[in-house]
Amino acid sequence: MKILVTGAAGFICGYLVPELLEAGHTVVGLDDFSKYGPTAKSYDDHPRYRLVKGDAKDETLLRELAADCDEVVAAAAMIGGISYFHEFAFDLLAENERILASTFRGAIEAHRSGHLERIVVISSSMVFESAAVFPTPEGAQLTSPPPVSTYGFQKLASEYFARGGWEQYKLPYTILRPFNCVGVGERRALRDADVMSGNVKLAMSHVVPDIVAKVLKGQDPLHLLGEGNQVRHYTYGGDLAHGIRLAMESPKAINEDFNLSTPQSTTVLDLAQTIWRKINGNRPFKYVTDPPFPHDVQMRVPDVRKARDVLGFEASTSLDAMLDEVIPWIRAEFEAGRI
Repeated sequence: MKILVTGAAGFICGYLVPELLEAGHTVVGLDDFSKYGPTAKSYDDHPRYRLVKGDAKDETLLRELAADCDEVVAAAAMIGGISYFHEFAFDLLAENERILASTFRGAIEAHRSGHLERIVVISSSMVFESAAVFPTPEGAQLTSPPPVSTYGFQKLASEYFARGGWEQYKLPYTILRPFNCVGVGERRALRDADVMSGNVKLAMSHVVPDIVAKVLKGQDPLHLLGEGNQVRHYTYGGDLAHGIRLAMESPKAINEDFNLSTPQSTTVLDLAQTIWRKINGNRPFKYVTDPPFPHDVQMRVPDVRKARDVLGFEASTSLDAMLDEVIPWIRAEFEAGRI
């Protein structure tokens, strides 16, 4: 297949693009580098990869790029850590709606010309921000109260774009919801504000790199946002990319939505203790709690059976293995002054 990936320089796409190339697909990446600035990837010179610098809100450009593609992956978005979507509560809602409208217009035109087979929407576990059923199955976004944060609400809107595109224009879609992606390659967004946690500036306002950063910088006692009993499912970026590709290649995924996640629940406190042990060994672990952000969801536990049963997807990378990759990378980024 020939695939257009918007937001190709982003974090998850840094895993997705090489996954698609390795599977034999041809990829056109689109990014304006507005989040991190210019980035270089190991696959930039791959013979089946072309990177276009441009704005996903440019409807004419989207139509041109999608015209001869088989699928479009709608991944471009104004997105960041928890402090980011509090700080830019309005901007990300407005910007991401414009990005989606442009992307869908391009995909609709390509489909109407008889070529494009489907659009793949990268949504978020935050659509389940107000869910009260755990594990949370696909479909709960339609029966739960709407997300409270504008970020969660906008991600839910992206799913309605997909449903509306099918209802009016018969554009097939697949909706995918990653849960707490962990991996290497993410840096501070250019617009991220400085946020202090104790005596350490947060790296990216994502829990894994921020706890790693604080432990590497010697913070003791360790500062945690909230009581540490928040439950998350930390999922490796490579596993998520594999799940996205399986869905893109499967006819069974047409007009379906999937939670993509590890089945393993981990509290923030358990995560912090694991990171502490990996960096500090047997040094006594001490922590204090700071007030959390308003939209710090307490429970985010997905039902992963549908992806397993329909796609044959299971996220197999353990938290230990993820941290063994991420901790050295963050240490090297600190030493190089990039985080």
